[in-house]
Amino acid sequence: MLAVDKLHAWYGRSHVVQGISLEVKAGEIVTLMGRNGAGKTTTLRTVMGLVARRAGSVRFDGAEILSEPPHRRFRRGLGYVPEDRRIVPGLSVRENLRLGLLASPRLREEQRLIERIAGTFPRLKERIDQDGTSLSGGEQQMLAIARAMMSEPKMILLDEPSEGIMPVLVDEMFALFRKMKESGTTILLVEQNVERALAISDRAYIMDHGEIVFHDSAANLIANQEIQERYCSI
Repeated sequence: MLAVDKLHAWYGRSHVVQGISLEVKAGEIVTLMGRNGAGKTTTLRTVMGLVARRAGSVRFDGAEILSEPPHRRFRRGLGYVPEDRRIVPGLSVRENLRLGLLASPRLREEQRLIERIAGTFPRLKERIDQDGTSLSGGEQQMLAIARAMMSEPKMILLDEPSEGIMPVLVDEMFALFRKMKESGTTILLVEQNVERALAISDRAYIMDHGEIVFHDSAANLIANQEIQERYCSI
């Protein structure tokens, strides 16, 4: 579904992503791991079209999208949940969810989609008319994920979803990712909680200094403590 080939990305003069190649097949959860500053977030932002200077190839669902703007990628079925969540102050949970449909061809299905999301996220259903920024950190993260799911994307890019969240909500979140996979959603996950991420993943890539340095099945990486300690310690 997603094929990245020899991808480079720059912030100003900083060459952050240095020729990486990776693949995510339909229905998979693939985790991108590595230390802070390895280039993981920049990789997701480049795939989504949010980094201005880039080179290489990004193919999504068979189409080359490297030169397309983010809204075109979104309309193709690519969703993105950034690390900082970006819940809009002054808007209710319901209104924040509506933002996930602004450029979507499913805009006319708003009510059905909100009802479906509310069923998937019981905590959000209970708080549907509450200001989104009044939710706890974990609930705001769920709202950000729910907003990305509103357009029923084929694939979602998730950046550090468990960061700063209490353990009970982390449990709910990773259970949700399993359900998303079971329902056919493909996920590329950036996550520092290596144990949790590998437990739900099919495969994983490890980045270091802007390059892919290791790739294997999640099962093999769970057993490879040496590789985890070398490249994934914060």
